[in-house]
Amino acid sequence: MNILLLSDVYHPRVNGVSTSIETLRDGLLAAGHAVTLVVPAYDGEASQDGVIRVAGRSFSFDPEDRLMDWGDLRRNLEALPGPFDVVHIHTPFFAHYAGVRFARLHGLPVLETYHTLFEEYFYHYLPILPHSWLKRLARGLSRRQCNATDAVVAPSGPMRDALREYGVSTRIEVLPTGLPPATFNPGEGAGFRARHNIPAERKIMLFVGRVAFEKNIAFLLRVVARLTGTRQDVCFVIAGEGPAERDMHKEARHLNITERVHFLGYLDRQRELPDCYRAADVFVFASRTETQGLVLLEAMAQGTPVVALAEMGTKDILLEGEGCRIAPDDVDSFARLVDEVLTDPAQHARLSERARAHAGLWSAAHMAERMSGLYADLAAQTPAPR
Repeated sequence: MNILLLSDVYHPRVNGVSTSIETLRDGLLAAGHAVTLVVPAYDGEASQDGVIRVAGRSFSFDPEDRLMDWGDLRRNLEALPGPFDVVHIHTPFFAHYAGVRFARLHGLPVLETYHTLFEEYFYHYLPILPHSWLKRLARGLSRRQCNATDAVVAPSGPMRDALREYGVSTRIEVLPTGLPPATFNPGEGAGFRARHNIPAERKIMLFVGRVAFEKNIAFLLRVVARLTGTRQDVCFVIAGEGPAERDMHKEARHLNITERVHFLGYLDRQRELPDCYRAADVFVFASRTETQGLVLLEAMAQGTPVVALAEMGTKDILLEGEGCRIAPDDVDSFARLVDEVLTDPAQHARLSERARAHAGLWSAAHMAERMSGLYADLAAQTPAPR
């Protein structure tokens, strides 16, 4: 098949959507499909075969992201050789409108992956507006955009249920992002500790992801503060960057745990990140709005036990005892579970072994095969007129 993917975000911008698109693209290419990906240009990124970069501008409130130029986006799409079999959209901004327009002009089926719970995202970045008003706006926009497509891909069952609650009536398929084979290559934890001056006897709590308000990192900082009252060997490593960084530094100072918290920024996914996962004693995660939570599986693939809230998409990933402990949504209980995992070597070893086995169920090749099956099913049908 010849597949057109569109997104308003991609590498070198590091987040879960970029990773998901890269994993899907690689899996489709490995299966023998032709893939063209249209994404924003950033600053001097290397060219890639099949990746079309569109000029744009940054946002004042979030300079990491780019808004593609509408005219340049349309010109790039019109210049594509094609013919395509299906159009797959990954974000709800200009990529959505250009992708739907292109699909309808060429009589192609169009689907969209709903990666992000935007009703929570909007509030953190437009706090001057009422939360309830922004939630209605996000739900209405999501409903209209999803119903303008022939199918929607939800990364998890709870996300599918949320979309149905919004009033999305189009076909919804639950299809999570898979893990590429390299995710399971053992990292070098001792080397990571040496490079970052973290002693072998220090217990590492790890968070990997965008440092954004919706990730609930302030909750994890309070967990660290609670743990430091009873044990002196814990440190908290945050691997990522984002708009909440300044606030998280401020919160660490307020809790008097600055010396226990290491902000490392983004790590190279192929080299440093596996070492980081491997070096950690426990991976912690407290987002209440995650559509899937790939970082949980990445940590498990390196044999790192997880302590996390099971909310939204993470409910589909987390099974108590299968490489993880599911924590109640309060600081004391979360801290108590982390302490148990760090204190009990037998429990830690058991969770580590089960973590690798559980992560192995989420193969990128299998997920790409399922996605291409959905493409074929849609391509076999005549798109309904719009």
